[in-house]
Amino acid sequence: MKKELIFLGPPACGKGTQTSKLAEHLNFPHVDTGSLLRAAVKNQTPEGVTAESYMSKGQLVPVEVVAAIIKRRLAEPDCANGYVLDGFPRSVEQAGMLEEINKEVDKEDAEFRAVYFDIDTELLIERIVNRKSCPKCGEIYNMKFKAPKDGVHCDKCNSELTQRKDDTEEIARARFETYYKETAPLTEYYENKGVLRKIDANGSIEQVWERLLKAVND
Repeated sequence: MKKELIFLGPPACGKGTQTSKLAEHLNFPHVDTGSLLRAAVKNQTPEGVTAESYMSKGQLVPVEVVAAIIKRRLAEPDCANGYVLDGFPRSVEQAGMLEEINKEVDKEDAEFRAVYFDIDTELLIERIVNRKSCPKCGEIYNMKFKAPKDGVHCDKCNSELTQRKDDTEEIARARFETYYKETAPLTEYYENKGVLRKIDANGSIEQVWERLLKAVND
C-alpha cells in the first residue's frame, strides 16, 4: 500500500536529518517544499512565475500557489508508491489542502501518517545556539553534540564553518512561540483523525532513527 508521510515538530527538532534518511531508506522521493518552490521559479513554470512575483517583493507566496506546486510534484510517477513530504502543511488549513491533493493524485489506496517529533524545548535552544554549517557543501554541525574534528572547519570539504545570524537564544525562543501558536494545532488535528504518531526526539540520531522506523511501520 502507498505510504504518505509528513513530519511535525518545532525548529531544530531533527526532522531534516531524519526525513532525508527515511526517504532514502524507503526509496521514496523526499519532497522538500522549499526546494520545490526554488525549482519552480528557476524553471519558470506557471506557478513559479507567480511565486517569483511575490518573492521579488519580499512577500510571502500565497499558499494556493505553493499547494499547486506540491500537487504537480506528488502526481509524478516516482511518488506512486509513497513520498516523504517536508515543510507542508504548516496549518490546519493547509492540512485540508493536502488531503484534497492526495484525493486527486492517488490512484490506489494509501496510508497517510503524520509523525510528530516530541522534544524538550531547552534542548532545542541548546542545539540552535551551538549550530554551525558549511557555506560550501551545506553540512550541518553542532559544536556541542556533533562538532567538526578541528572545531573550525568542515570535515567533508575543509571550508570554515559559519553560524546564522538568527541562531541566537532570543530569536530561537521567538520562533518556538510562533511555531506552537500557528503549527502545533496540527498535532491535535491529526490525532483526532487517528493518523498521528509521536516519537521521542530526545537522544542521539541513531536512537531517534530507530523510533522513527517503528512509528512509520507499526
